[in-house]
Amino acid sequence: MQAPGHNAVDSTPAVIVTHNLRRSYPMGDTVVHALCGVDLTINRGEYAAIMGPSGSGKSTLMNVIGCLDSPDEGTYELNGRLVSNMNDRQLARVRNREIGFVFQTFNLLNRTSAKHNVEMPLIYAGMPRKERHAQAVSVLEKVGLTDRMHHNPNELSGGQRQRVAIARALVTSPSLLLADEPTGNLDSSTAREIMDLFDELHDTGHTIILVTHDEDVADHANRKIRLLDGKIESDTRKTA
Repeated sequence: MQAPGHNAVDSTPAVIVTHNLRRSYPMGDTVVHALCGVDLTINRGEYAAIMGPSGSGKSTLMNVIGCLDSPDEGTYELNGRLVSNMNDRQLARVRNREIGFVFQTFNLLNRTSAKHNVEMPLIYAGMPRKERHAQAVSVLEKVGLTDRMHHNPNELSGGQRQRVAIARALVTSPSLLLADEPTGNLDSSTAREIMDLFDELHDTGHTIILVTHDEDVADHANRKIRLLDGKIESDTRKTA
């Protein structure tokens, strides 16, 4: 399950390279400087947690990394391609092919099956029906939901819904899994199961970035990047 265009960039070890990212927002009569010159490199296969208090810039950085927003200044390369200057249509194409999103609120369509939810990115990509069915079933099996694929989200537990969301994120074989507070709506036992699943995905080679305020969640990552006032305050890796 490889998304188009990956072969051209597989020799590049860095999935993400940012240089001097800056992003400001007007708020009333003032200007909020959300990112103040962020330099960051995430290599293929890394498992990183982005942390920081409210207002630190972590949500803005996630939006830029996820191609949901563009910086005012600086550059952002994703898989060797300069995306910081792309227009909205180009960014949408990159989001659909290169980035798998997992959100705290699941963001599933409630009136359609788990399998159809997982297929949605492939429908947008124009994949033929038979191929996308097979791909959706494959990733649902990967997250342990083969027996629930024909159930609607309102017939699933919170943990099962998050597994559907993870399967949807995986279905395009993205370069990057970007998870925003992925256990925020789950009880502690279910949260551990979901984090175990992320660990398994990392062990099979996926590049994962978690945006979280939860130290227990961040402890699963091999790298913690802490933001404060729009800048990287610290960047630490686990030692073997």
